[in-house]
Amino acid sequence: MFEGSFVAIVTPFKNGKVDAKALKGLIEFHIENDTNGIVPCGTTGESATLNHEEHEEVIRITVETCEGKIPVLAGTGSNSTQEAIDLTGSAQNLGADGALLITPYYNKPTQQGLYQHFELVAKETKLPIVLYNVPSRTSINMQPATVARLSKIENIVGIKEASGNLVQVSEIIQSCGPDFEVISGEDALTWPILALGGKGVISVTANLVPEKFSRLCSAALAGDMETARLVHYELMKLNDIMFIETNPIPVKAALAIMGRIDNEFRAPLCPPSKGNLTKLQSVLKEYSLA
Repeated sequence: MFEGSFVAIVTPFKNGKVDAKALKGLIEFHIENDTNGIVPCGTTGESATLNHEEHEEVIRITVETCEGKIPVLAGTGSNSTQEAIDLTGSAQNLGADGALLITPYYNKPTQQGLYQHFELVAKETKLPIVLYNVPSRTSINMQPATVARLSKIENIVGIKEASGNLVQVSEIIQSCGPDFEVISGEDALTWPILALGGKGVISVTANLVPEKFSRLCSAALAGDMETARLVHYELMKLNDIMFIETNPIPVKAALAIMGRIDNEFRAPLCPPSKGNLTKLQSVLKEYSLA
């Protein structure tokens, strides 16, 4: 359902508002370059600083532009269970194909609290749900045993795993079975996670080079691990520079250099430092992106 290379798409702004024209252009670029799906309103989409109207606007534009050609996995998570239910309901009404829900952040629920949170959201929607575990952002790690329990709920179909722990990823794959979609949430670990039995990636770097991430995933899923390995190493330097500052600062700066969006961020995020911008420009030139 959600296999291959999905892009964690940025939210372009213009004069403080969502730049609908630029967003449509980005989505069309991905459709033309073999991206397997679009993830709007995630971490990379600056969802934390979108109001509800903007959140709905971004999902609506994404669904309308994709026109059913590729699936839309909309970010609808929150640290408030009721807000997550409401955002997921909106995504369903707007025609999204699935919902990506981050673990609640700041309030640090227990493993049982995590289970109950996702169980409640799942009961209130018909959409397939992909869990999102990113302890570096949320300060809470969803344990494999909790994921295994949640995988038994019919419409919880996968997890975006960004713990950086390959042992944990292995345990999830082993305990949840082959039908549960484990998706890499770290670009640099895409190939290792696919080799372990993962089904794809939700990628930051794919904003810049969608065809390369699509080739990596399609090769690995077809059993061509040598091709996937070569693409993995080809992308290492680009993946690394995308996290020289807090995501999505580097990727939005890169897209601005490429002329695809305005160089605008939603506070408290800001443009990269002069030194890091110089490093970013240098790497982009190596990849013929600037």
